[in-house]
Amino acid sequence: MRAPAFWFTRPDRPALAARLLAPAAALWSLGGRWRAWRARPAHPGVPLICVGNLTAGGAGKTPAVRLVLERLAARGIAAHVLLRGHGGRIAGPHRVDPQDSGGADGAADVGDEALLHAALAPTWVARDRAAGAAAAATAGAAAVVMDDGYQNPHVRPDLRLLAVDAEQGFGNGRLIPAGPLREAVGHGLARADLVLLVGLPAARARCRALWPALGAAPTLEVEIRPLPTGLALEGLPVVAFAGIGRPGKFFDTLERMGARVLARIPFPDHAAYAPAVLERLSRHARGLNAMLVTTEKDAVRLPAAFRRGVTVLPVAMVAEDPGPLDAVLDRLLAGAAGHAAGHAAGHAAGHRAGHMTGHRAGHGAGHGAGSIAGAGRGPGA
Repeated sequence: MRAPAFWFTRPDRPALAARLLAPAAALWSLGGRWRAWRARPAHPGVPLICVGNLTAGGAGKTPAVRLVLERLAARGIAAHVLLRGHGGRIAGPHRVDPQDSGGADGAADVGDEALLHAALAPTWVARDRAAGAAAAATAGAAAVVMDDGYQNPHVRPDLRLLAVDAEQGFGNGRLIPAGPLREAVGHGLARADLVLLVGLPAARARCRALWPALGAAPTLEVEIRPLPTGLALEGLPVVAFAGIGRPGKFFDTLERMGARVLARIPFPDHAAYAPAVLERLSRHARGLNAMLVTTEKDAVRLPAAFRRGVTVLPVAMVAEDPGPLDAVLDRLLAGAAGHAAGHAAGHAAGHRAGHMTGHRAGHGAGHGAGSIAGAGRGPGA
C-alpha cells in the first residue's frame, strides 16, 4: 500500500481528508496508550539497541542498522540483529539461514530486510520481539540491534536511535490514518537517545526549519550514498525498478550518479515479483536497449536466474562525524560492563558469605558434637 498524498502536505495546511480523519487518529493514539499501559516490557539481559522511526514507511532504518553494526564491530562487540520479518511467513523466533549461503530461507520465509542483515550478522525474525531478543541472547549475542520496533511496548531498549527522513520529515504531523505518524512527534523525540537525520544537506536544513522540535534533540546528520561497484553508470541508459518505502529516492540517486533513467517503475514496499511482472520488466528494458537496475532489498526477492541479468546498486549510511553515535554507544557499553562487573562482584560476595556461613555452621556443629561425645566419656565410662 502506498501512502496517500495528503499525508505529506505541510503541517500548517492539512488537507480536508486529514481533518476528517482526526477522530480515527485519536482512536489510534488511544489504542497505542492502552497497549503500552497493559504491556510488561522485557529485557534480554544484553544491551538492546532499537533503530526505529515515527512514520509509516521507509526512513533509512536498514542502512542505519548496518552503520550501528559497523560501529559495534569496531569495539569488538558481536551483535545480532532482530526484526519482525515483514513479508515473510515465519513467525519465529527463528535464526535466518539464507538460501544464498546454502540455507533454506528466502524472502518469502523471512522477508527481504532479514536476508540483507544476515549477510553481515546473525539475524533473527520474531513477531514477538521480546522472545526474539531472548533467543538471540541465549544464542550468544553480545548485543541485540532491533530493526524497527520503536513503538513496541513489549521490549525495553537500552538505547533508542530514531531515523528521520529529512525530505519527508514527519509529513503533515498527524497520526495514522490522518497522517503518517505512528506516535506524536514530541513524544517520539523525547524518547530518542539520538536522532539520525537522513538526507542531503539542503533537505536536512529544510527539515530543521519546518520542525523546530528537532533542535532540542541530540542529532547525527547522515546521508545514504551508493557504494562503489566497479560499474560506472554515468551516461548509461537504465530502466530502474524498486519496491521499497520510497522508490523515488532510489531513482533520484541513479540520476545524481549520471545514469540516463529512461523508465522509473515503482512497486509497493516488500513487493513479490511474479514471473509475468519480471518478463514485462525484461521486455521493457530490451525494447529501450537499457539495463535493468534495482536495489539490494529488491534483489533478494528476485529469482537467482533473473537476478543475474539485473544490476544491483548497494548503498550505505555515511556520517560525516560519527562522534555522536560513538558517544551513545560507548556510554551504553560502559554501563553494561559496569552492571556486569557489579553483578559478578555481588555473586562472588554472596558465594563467599555462603561459604563462611557454612564453614561456621560446620565448625559449630563439630564442636558441639565433640562436647556431647566428651560428656558421654565421663568418669563412669
